[in-house]
Amino acid sequence: MYKIAYVLFCAIVFIACHKKEDPSDCEPRVCTEEFRSLLISFTDKDGKGVAVKDYSVINMSTGELIKTPVVASLTLVAGTFVVIDDSQRRKVSAAGDELKITGTYQATGQTKSAIVKVSGGKCACHIEKISGPEKIVFD
Repeated sequence: MYKIAYVLFCAIVFIACHKKEDPSDCEPRVCTEEFRSLLISFTDKDGKGVAVKDYSVINMSTGELIKTPVVASLTLVAGTFVVIDDSQRRKVSAAGDELKITGTYQATGQTKSAIVKVSGGKCACHIEKISGPEKIVFD
């Protein structure tokens, strides 16, 4: 009986002394209600949106393929795609990561890529475009 009481006492002390971790290491912040998306357009040399196949976005820091939800990729403008949005802000770092965007022009088979730098992270309210083009132009 004494051994059981001693073990229970030690377990209670251990649990009581165990440091509870804060679920968030982030500083307090006030975020807006907006939902941000980063778009890229594939165009021909005349600036007209073109149909693209084999579209992909790869985080160059992690090698991870970033896929947007199906609903986000449904656009009314030909050749325009959602690169990343706020729902995926944890897939990029707070300092910013380079995302390689690639697509192949269906009519000619020409493949083009561009690099866009985007920041986010677990503590960010929104994604932020740091640098890179808004359009990828096929010859």
